[in-house]
Amino acid sequence: MNIDIVLPQVIGAAQRAGEWALSEREKFTTDMVEVKGKHNFVSYVDKHCEAMLVEALGKALPQAGFIAEEGTGSKNSSGLNWIIDPLDGTTNYIHGLSPFAVSIALMDNDRVVLGVVYEASLRECFWATESGGAFLNGNPIKVTTTQKVNDSLIATGFPYYDYSRISPFFQTMDYFMRNSHGLRRLGSAATDLVYVACGRFDAFYEYGLSPWDVAAGAFIVERAGGKVCDFKGGNSYIFGGEIIATNLNIHQEFTSVIRGIMFG
Repeated sequence: MNIDIVLPQVIGAAQRAGEWALSEREKFTTDMVEVKGKHNFVSYVDKHCEAMLVEALGKALPQAGFIAEEGTGSKNSSGLNWIIDPLDGTTNYIHGLSPFAVSIALMDNDRVVLGVVYEASLRECFWATESGGAFLNGNPIKVTTTQKVNDSLIATGFPYYDYSRISPFFQTMDYFMRNSHGLRRLGSAATDLVYVACGRFDAFYEYGLSPWDVAAGAFIVERAGGKVCDFKGGNSYIFGGEIIATNLNIHQEFTSVIRGIMFG
């Protein structure tokens, strides 16, 4: 497997899927939405984008399996797997809002080796590989150098169905509203993460997430010089359903706040 050969194909696949979704939004109406679960939506756009991605990525790397939001394909037990979200920010999309993104990660056993996030509404393509740095439309990106949480702009997201931890989560929001430059909620975890990677946010945290929401974006943050962990400071952030992503300078302080409030 040569990542340098595969990468342009992945970028192309993400851009084509994102551009198709963007073109469909002009005629999209809410009666085209299917309900998968409480506040959990899907449409023909998600499904078609996923089919586009699976076809393109299957040609780029036939030996890899798929872990995909809409269930296309099957996981490859031999080690190589694509983790894809064809439309991260579906709720935004169906209401005519931005951002929404295509997210693609390639895992080799237990490590991510490639990540691509295409935020369609701004036509911004973020990517990173194991052997290189992180990029936005071909230009290198880095996380911020902000030194304190008090001087940080923070992104978060709200759970759609798992409210079992909502009380302490609201307490974290209260803390950061009082002790930072502010909180933002964009509605796309993949976009939040790459915005940390390129320095638009200093930190992002959320729970109730799936692997396809975070795998690519988290990897891009790390390759941009940031730090990613779960709420306890561990490494279970891709499959563990919770994530913290920050620059290096505020990571310890930020994680301590989350851990202290969420786990008492």
